Amino acid sequence: MPVHTQTGEPRRPPFHAEAARRLREALGMTPAHVAYGIRAAFGIPVSPAAVAAWERGESTPTEAELTALAGALWCAPGDLLGAPDTLREYRLTLGLAPADLALRIGMDPAAYERLEAGGKWSGSDRQAAALAEAMALPLPALIRFTGRDGALTALLTSAATTRWQAYVRPVGKVVPLSKQQLQAVLQELHGEYQATMTATLNWGGSGSAEESGRAGRAFLDGILAEFWARVGERRP
Repeated sequence: MPVHTQTGEPRRPPFHAEAARRLREALGMTPAHVAYGIRAAFGIPVSPAAVAAWERGESTPTEAELTALAGALWCAPGDLLGAPDTLREYRLTLGLAPADLALRIGMDPAAYERLEAGGKWSGSDRQAAALAEAMALPLPALIRFTGRDGALTALLTSAATTRWQAYVRPVGKVVPLSKQQLQAVLQELHGEYQATMTATLNWGGSGSAEESGRAGRAFLDGILAEFWARVGERRP
């Protein structure tokens, strides 16, 4: 089940054009050689002009074309991709078919394809752990793909605006980090939020309360990214 954009066209992988050109040149091949290899081995009609356009960044290959291009260039599909962001892109980086990944994590293939197409996570904790292991997902990506980022944001917001101590255990149920690490990070977020509110209120003037509210909302809007930064996890 291909993922589509709002225009109805299939969403294409984050292609790394420069990498494709370097790999082709390292093999001593021309775009015509690559196009021939794709047609001969995979039965996909691709012209030399199309290959050259991919390398110039003027267009990008479809998922099937990407797999075929990797085969023609004797590389892994991940070597031709930019930094992955979606679940589908992480899968493509490993060169796995949807059904193969579903089998690895013990999920019904149709259910997995619905998830990849933007559906809600319906798997178990065991399947979530298997997904993380199969694709070497960073923790922020796993939380996002399994639909727990909203719940985590709500907990972090409450921890920053009320008593942070009460949210160490709830946050720990969502994010598998040590109690000591969570205590330190939640205390820091709480302290920074309170300091932000206090600083803006101390500016004085008729608009201070309004300014304080805006500063507080801005802090809370970015609290999830700030949390990942503080625990040493980069959001994908």
